[in-house]
Amino acid sequence: VIAALVASPAQSQTTIYEGARLIVGDGTAIENSAFVVQGNQFAQVGRRGEIQAPAGATRVDLSGKTVMPTLVDLHGHYGYQNLATGTMSKDNFTRANLIDHLQRLAYFGVGAGVGVGDLVDRADGKGGRTGWGDVPLKLRDEVVPNTPLFKTAGPGMAYPTAGAQGHPSRMDVSYWVATPEEARAAVRDYARLRPEFIKIWVDNREGNKTTLSPALYGAILDEAHRNNVPVAVHNVTLVDAKGLMRGGMEGWLHVPVRGHDTVDDELLQIVRDRITRNDRPVMWITPSLISAYMNTFGGPTRPAWLDDPLLTATYSPQQIEEYWGAPLRRMTPAQVAQAKETFAHDGRNLIRLRDAGMKIVGGTDTGQSRHLVGLANHMDIESHVALGVTPMQAIVGATRDGAAIGKFNTGTVATGKNADFIVLDANPLENISNTRKINRVYLCGQEVARAQYAR
Repeated sequence: VIAALVASPAQSQTTIYEGARLIVGDGTAIENSAFVVQGNQFAQVGRRGEIQAPAGATRVDLSGKTVMPTLVDLHGHYGYQNLATGTMSKDNFTRANLIDHLQRLAYFGVGAGVGVGDLVDRADGKGGRTGWGDVPLKLRDEVVPNTPLFKTAGPGMAYPTAGAQGHPSRMDVSYWVATPEEARAAVRDYARLRPEFIKIWVDNREGNKTTLSPALYGAILDEAHRNNVPVAVHNVTLVDAKGLMRGGMEGWLHVPVRGHDTVDDELLQIVRDRITRNDRPVMWITPSLISAYMNTFGGPTRPAWLDDPLLTATYSPQQIEEYWGAPLRRMTPAQVAQAKETFAHDGRNLIRLRDAGMKIVGGTDTGQSRHLVGLANHMDIESHVALGVTPMQAIVGATRDGAAIGKFNTGTVATGKNADFIVLDANPLENISNTRKINRVYLCGQEVARAQYAR
């Protein structure tokens, strides 16, 4: 039984946690660990018996448990959906609704997230402003109880009508640019928002849209880098991946080459050359293969994750059935086989790029109905392992590496880092799905109030 931690201003703000298997987040694990939390940060980390508990410290026995850092999501579309009703609209994008999404993420053990394609006031390209407010800009500077750290990548940028697809509420949020001059002007306005990165879309939607040309995305990259802002892209084709890579693109929100294309040796060499030249050498990917992976479970047998207590605590039975239960059950054997091939094909591209030096980090693309907020973060890690990444490597990518890229002071259980950690009832190094066996979550040293989601 875990001793209760009840903090108040009159009590000691120092706690020593002892006895857990500790997955540090840097690729190592400590059996029978001990770590000290002082205020909102880790003060000491090591083995039980080797760490001296400060005088007056509260002791918490975690024997039999596993502790790991909280997760980081670099690709979330929060705020537009009312998760209780499943409805989407710009009107939903309020401080209260965004906090609701973040609190749900905390319930699932997410300690930091970047909103992408956020609703925020921007130049409208016609000499005026959209008037969409500053909710994400204000929230990133607030400390809200029971929520992860939050940053914004702003509204995004795309060729007219070729940005975010799906629900109409998100389709016109991004800057629309059709000339290099428009692109550069939009980047300068975008940079004033101090985004974590600029998101762009380079996807012709299987020939149904005009997308950013090399001249346009080249202008965006050049102007963004002049303004010291990184850029991350949603793209599909091999030819664009090469052009973007040569132009200094830092991040990919989805696998850089997917669909009908296959990573080739030339692209891999471009990656290696950038690393050798120290030319923006940290190149990262949020694969966002979660839906493709979850579709591989289609067929008559109900997958166990549909009945995971974490999911049933945060989504109604009707929503679970509508979003995944019925659609999976209706999939034909041919559709399941196609889903498995799509997942494997994109995964092979991903692993080749990782082996060349790119980093796989966590990112879920959540924000519309079937993208299950919170559970998706765990299925994301599980999908990486299904492609051949080890559980330890998947955890490092979803914690330390993502935190470093997002510039969050979290992601590892290490001195000076925010005391953000998950207490688990089982070891995810043995079975990656055990990241979902959450006993409790701590953010900045305080236990997250999770009972509100119990059904």
